[in-house]
Amino acid sequence: MTSDATRADLLKALAELSELHPEWRMGQMLANLATSAGRTDADAIWDLEDYEALTAARRLIERRQKQLASR
Repeated sequence: MTSDATRADLLKALAELSELHPEWRMGQMLANLATSAGRTDADAIWDLEDYEALTAARRLIERRQKQLASR
């Protein structure tokens, strides 16, 4: 189960990731979230909890912002 706040934050994070990585298709973004959350099994996306995805999204956002700042 997920809270409305977590879902809203996750959707905002997905929008931010989409801006930071315009080359990623949605499926790639979801797969990258699952991998960043440590989910590497075949059912990774299916089993990924929203709070895990949000944490992973924030990590990917921070990493990308650092990459862009160092250019």
